[in-house]
Amino acid sequence: MTKFLASLLATSAALAVMTASAISAETPKKIGYVTNYATHEWYQNVIKGMQDRAGQLGIEFEVRDANLDVARMVSAAEDFMAQGVDVLIITPVNEEGAVPLVRRAKEDGVPLVLEGNPVSGMTTMVAICDYDTGYHAGVAAGEYARDKLGGVAKVMNVGLPLLSATVLRSNGFMDGLKTILPDATMVHDLDGGGNPDRSLEVSAAALAQNGDINIIYGINDSSSQGGLQAWKAAGKSQDGLLVVGTGGEGLGFINMMATEPSYQIEAAMFPEKVGFTSIDAAVKLFNNEAVPAHIVSPTTPMVGTDSWKQYYSVEGTTRTINWDTVNAVVPADKCMKTAADL
Repeated sequence: MTKFLASLLATSAALAVMTASAISAETPKKIGYVTNYATHEWYQNVIKGMQDRAGQLGIEFEVRDANLDVARMVSAAEDFMAQGVDVLIITPVNEEGAVPLVRRAKEDGVPLVLEGNPVSGMTTMVAICDYDTGYHAGVAAGEYARDKLGGVAKVMNVGLPLLSATVLRSNGFMDGLKTILPDATMVHDLDGGGNPDRSLEVSAAALAQNGDINIIYGINDSSSQGGLQAWKAAGKSQDGLLVVGTGGEGLGFINMMATEPSYQIEAAMFPEKVGFTSIDAAVKLFNNEAVPAHIVSPTTPMVGTDSWKQYYSVEGTTRTINWDTVNAVVPADKCMKTAADL
């Protein structure tokens, strides 16, 4: 892990020309980030965006990995606060477990930025609009199914009910799909755990029970890829199948779009942009600037096997974000629905 984190310190030349939001002259000396799962491609790229932006601003930046363990999240955050970091950023392992940390940070006067998921009592959170992300992917899927699947949409949702964010994505997907195809149905609503092994397991069991689906929707890339793997393992043809992923987390979805004929839509969430924006938010809090409760990071559906090339280039095992194109994706002023609507 140490070797991995060190390797992310290299700053992308493309990032240096990014047009960022205005930053106050005063910057914190040190920012601590507690990530929930640093071995995941999504968080690796979030970290890269944070490290790049912190490096540009001359801020010392340190990462601790909770590794999906609430106790480790709490311990790492408390250690950062005891060290006297100027700003703390946390991606919660779960929302309930982070509530005491939000309270503690306020008591100790430590500015706290949350990434990804809301927590009661928070000051601000940098995150996509999860419902909107699913919704717009659903609209794109509905248009695809209308034009190429005979107007039929029978969905296997490989979801994650543990987090409000992922529930919103699934709900948004079905709502968006039904704007195009009102008779669309959810045949299977699964808990894939957000990881490929669990997603494969539950998808295989569901397909064995009822294989009459033609759309696989995954709340992250691991979920969609696990669902497709189960489909292929069952010996089914990809003719007449649509797979929709979510995240654009790393190289996985790019490889899938290049090699799997059914993988035609990816709801891109641009993790590097999330990380970059989180550091900017931390600097604003450090300067006591007013910030919204939700700083929205943009998303957009990529439709078609080559659509990712607008936003990324790949050389070997390294992908580089195209900041000009990503910055042209305008975030919503307000999310269509949030966790409060669940």
